[in-house]
Amino acid sequence: MFMPRALKVKRPAQVSGPVLNKKSKVSQEERKDEGSSATPVQKEEISESTKTQDETIKASGESACLTESPVLKDEDPSASSDTEEEEEEEPVKSFKKSQRWPEPGEPVCVMCGRYGEYICDSTDNDVCSLECKAKHLFKMGMGTGADVFNRKDTIGDERTQPQQSAVDTDGVGGREAVYAYKDDLFISGLTEEQVQRIKQELGIETQGSEVKRPILEFEHCGFPATLNGNLKKAGYAAPTPVQMQMVPVGLTGRDVIVSADTGSGKTVAFLLPVVVRALEKPAQSAGSPVALILTPTRELAIQIERQAKELVIGVPNMRTALLVGGMPLPQQLHRLKSSIKIIIATPGRLIEILKQKAVQLDMVKVVVVDEVDTMLKMGFQQQVLEVLEHVPEEHQTLLASATIPTGTEELAARLVRDPVRIAIGEKNQPCANVRQIVLWLEEPSKKKKLFEILNDSKLYQPPVVVFVDCKLGADLLCEAVAKVTGLNTVAIHSDKTQWQRNRILRGLLEGDFEVVISTGVLGRGLDLANVKLVVNFDMPNTMDEYVHQVGRAGRLGHRGTAITFLNNTHKRMFLEVVKRVKATGSSLPPQLLNSPYLHEQQKRERKKVKQESDNTLVTKNNLIDIIRKHDRRKK
Repeated sequence: MFMPRALKVKRPAQVSGPVLNKKSKVSQEERKDEGSSATPVQKEEISESTKTQDETIKASGESACLTESPVLKDEDPSASSDTEEEEEEEPVKSFKKSQRWPEPGEPVCVMCGRYGEYICDSTDNDVCSLECKAKHLFKMGMGTGADVFNRKDTIGDERTQPQQSAVDTDGVGGREAVYAYKDDLFISGLTEEQVQRIKQELGIETQGSEVKRPILEFEHCGFPATLNGNLKKAGYAAPTPVQMQMVPVGLTGRDVIVSADTGSGKTVAFLLPVVVRALEKPAQSAGSPVALILTPTRELAIQIERQAKELVIGVPNMRTALLVGGMPLPQQLHRLKSSIKIIIATPGRLIEILKQKAVQLDMVKVVVVDEVDTMLKMGFQQQVLEVLEHVPEEHQTLLASATIPTGTEELAARLVRDPVRIAIGEKNQPCANVRQIVLWLEEPSKKKKLFEILNDSKLYQPPVVVFVDCKLGADLLCEAVAKVTGLNTVAIHSDKTQWQRNRILRGLLEGDFEVVISTGVLGRGLDLANVKLVVNFDMPNTMDEYVHQVGRAGRLGHRGTAITFLNNTHKRMFLEVVKRVKATGSSLPPQLLNSPYLHEQQKRERKKVKQESDNTLVTKNNLIDIIRKHDRRKK
């Protein structure tokens, strides 16, 4: 059997030659029977393909232990030192039981946790053996998995020469690319009136000079064939409104500030320009990425890296690095020794690594700041600015979030140059696909109401995400829900280890849990596509957080329901709740509408608006109106 090329030993480049020069038994027999015709060999291969999987695995184990090719041994005697190196080269391990456990700081197999001695080119993940590679490929939906034992690794072949030429033909390859976005003939053929009608129907608003027209299909971008294929495999059949507008603008190299509903597809909207820019520039050296994506939470960073890997499967020399806290630092440092194109990081961990000089950002061409409203608050603002000091001045900046308050937008504007502002839907408003229900409940009654909701066949649609405001509250409520309802319930918060949080998040996405009690760690950016019901057990402290948490129930156009418990504990937010929820047509509890706190807030707002109108600058257009207003007051 042939040794899979998609398993690369993590060794210096000069040692990789002998690995590729190893021969299989079939190739040796072909060399011995050089004079014979090819027909017997074909028959032999056909008979081998009909063997059982166990026999195939046994055969691969034998082939993995073969020595070097006789041709190499008959070469010039002066190359004896090279031959000795080849003899020292260990065969690729067929089974995980043959692999040792990792030392601290060494890479870990994604399947079994043993020493990740090899890198699977198909997925860019660490594996310990052919057995784990097969399981990994099967889990990723890339074949039966057993194929790695009984055939030449066609994926590995495609990733070398043919795939490279295909990418280069499309204008994006390992060398300097000639890709440049231009409007598709269909898009350029539309009249300006038609374009404006399309933008109006899709709820797209843009500000800026020379804004590119929105695309209607991904094919209008002229992406390389590999990237187009990956988009379809990942389920992105047609672009969402934010992708229609942001992708063409981002591909032209413009800075962007985008505000769009939660679950509208912002991640892919900024990833596509990032991937294309990374393809254009070859990796200069280890630890010098081309693109940098900053996020506020570990879970969001993990999700973005997973989506990025989906887009670059089969593209040569495209590696990503995940740099987040809560995960072992040595493994992340080891990853940076490869030629990394895209870094997805949280600011704190990235600064820690920058201080160790394990990564340089002097070659970064594009920077993405996701959830920019959170990233530019006091907690993250200084860290983000410190990271950007290491990035060259000449770079593209993409800023994205569902909510961008006025103060944050003014600060964000300092990070960009001549930006295009894109707003999808009503700015800073909850997702229109989510039905919002506000219930007035005093603190002692909240648990009982939650149990009623979880027992209501009309409302209860597992998995349910319940948001609370503290870690202890999450644990206590989790115990209560599990005891009273008998549902499979789990709590997630920042005191959980990163491994636990990853396991819970994976279980939530795969439907293993019926109820998840969470603090704000699940509130931003995560694509919880199977979540149809969200309960805000504790009202969030800000309306921006409310918008994000409500949006967990309406991802990518799906309908959902968000139920919020409210009482006088959050009286300072009454006016904002009324403004945002009433606009959606949802009914509000009479205790809220009749609250003296709400009336006082409405009175203050009217007074503020009146003062602003009184302070209006006198111009030729409003001079007469101001005189008339003063005359009325005298009377």
